[in-house]
Parts: sequence; C-alpha cells; structure tokens
Amino acid sequence: MAMVVHGGHGRGARAAGAVLTAVLLCGGAVGCGSSGADGKSEGKAGEKSSEQVRMAPAAAVRAAAEKSEKLTSFRYRMSGRTPEDGRIEGEAAMSTKPLAVSMKMRAAGQGSDAAVEIRMVDGAMYLDGGKEAAAGLDGKTWLKLDLGALGEKATGALAGGSLSRQADKNPAEESAFLSGADDVKRVGEETIDGVRTTHYRGTISLRQMRASLKGEDAATRERREKNLKAYEGMGVDRLSMDMWIDPDGHTKRFRIRGEGDKGPLDMTITFSALNEPVTVQAPPANQTMDLSELARGAEG
Repeated sequence: MAMVVHGGHGRGARAAGAVLTAVLLCGGAVGCGSSGADGKSEGKAGEKSSEQVRMAPAAAVRAAAEKSEKLTSFRYRMSGRTPEDGRIEGEAAMSTKPLAVSMKMRAAGQGSDAAVEIRMVDGAMYLDGGKEAAAGLDGKTWLKLDLGALGEKATGALAGGSLSRQADKNPAEESAFLSGADDVKRVGEETIDGVRTTHYRGTISLRQMRASLKGEDAATRERREKNLKAYEGMGVDRLSMDMWIDPDGHTKRFRIRGEGDKGPLDMTITFSALNEPVTVQAPPANQTMDLSELARGAEG
C-alpha cells in the first residue's frame, strides 16, 4: 500500500513528510502570527512593543507560547531545507476545533510533479497521489485513510510516518522550548509582512529540551517526546531558534536550524490569519479511493 501512496511523487512525497516533520515539529516550536496587526494604529502597536521590550527575553517567548497554545485556527507558509530532501516549500491551514487540515508541499525546483497535497477532515486523511498514482487507483487520484480504523502505526506507514502523527497537532505545542535556552536574547525589531515584530534568538540541545518536560503533565510529555525522537531520527542534537513576536504577543515567524547526520535542517515558518475561519473539504468522491476498498481488492 505504501508503494501506491508514494509512487506518484517519489522525491516529492518524501519531501512532504520531511516538511511536515519540520513544520509540525519546528513549526511546533512556534505559535501563530496575528493577521490583524497591519490595521492597528502605530500608537497602540508601539505600546505593545514597548511592553515586550520591558519583559525579559525568556518571559516574552514563554508568554507567546502560552497564547499560541490557545489558538483555534491559523495559516502558515514555510520554506527551507531538510536533511534528506533538500529545498522544500509549501503552505498550510489548520483548524483545531473542529480538527481540519489542508497542506500543500513542494520539493523546490522539482516541477509540478513534486507537489503533494494532504487533507484531514471528518476523521479521515486524504492523500493526493497525482496522475501517476491514478494508474494504481482505478483512475482516481486521491487515497482516503480512516484514521480511527487504521490506528497510528498503520497510518504512519502509509503516510510517511511524521505526517499522520503530527498533522493533527497544534503547531504551538513546543513553543516553550526556546524560553529554556541558556542564551535566549532580544536581537532587535523587524517588519514582516507589514507587521512590526521583536526578534529573539537562542540555542538549545535536545537534552535540555527533554529535561524541560519533567514539570509537564503525562499527556504533554508523551506528545513532545515524539517530536524530540523525530529530531533524533534526523541526527540533530542541538537547535538554533529565531522567533519574531508581533505587538499582540503572537509569533509571526519562526526559524529553526540544526545539523543532521545527512545534512542541514533549516526551516522558516511565517504565520497569518490567526483564529480566522478555516474550511477544508473532502475531495470529490468520484476521484477518491478508500483504502479499505483497496485492501479488499488486494485480498481478492
């Protein structure tokens, strides 16, 4: 079954899995940007920026993390490199209540055939296999996976591992990690997409990140430990993090860098549309093959 899912994209499908590892891990180390900051008066934005300046860097980062964990929807774009797949880029939108996700990923410079689209809605994951995959799906381009019926291990094998395990998580989950860096500092102020932001930077090891889990509840520790294991799988043991926080105290941009066994990890994620409606629709039924039908056909 994994051959059917990945067959239509080769490097592009692997890139999607790698991007999602980075985004919903390292993206998981961030919050989301406020799309409303552009319209605020300079005076109000200036006042809020001043509040951030007065806060200690670690406290400002921690406060942004706490706000981000309460988000119900957001959009983001990403670009950079992963150890296994080179340059990748994409965009995504997510609603946490109810859960709905739409992601489009591309292996940069590989052409349209290297694009992958993933949707999660109504308890199912849909993978766009493209034209080549249609040959193995009776002419249909989408494969449907019932997440509840398959379970985490099965969906992980079919969807690139980190994809199914991370796609339903709030990317703000690990945002407090940067506040635990020994050298977190305020770099200065920058404007991103017309929004004034305060830039923070720090470095932290996986050992420090794991140690910070001791004060968390069991469920939080379990979720974050999975993300740390993904970094270990890349061979990354130390991360450099940059965070840009807007005047409302939300993260507008996040960059994470590390050196893996197979090359560098360097991803930048920029956020927008904070708590704005996100609508995700299932693909047309006549273009979708249910995995359960495919399994029955294989048994036959």
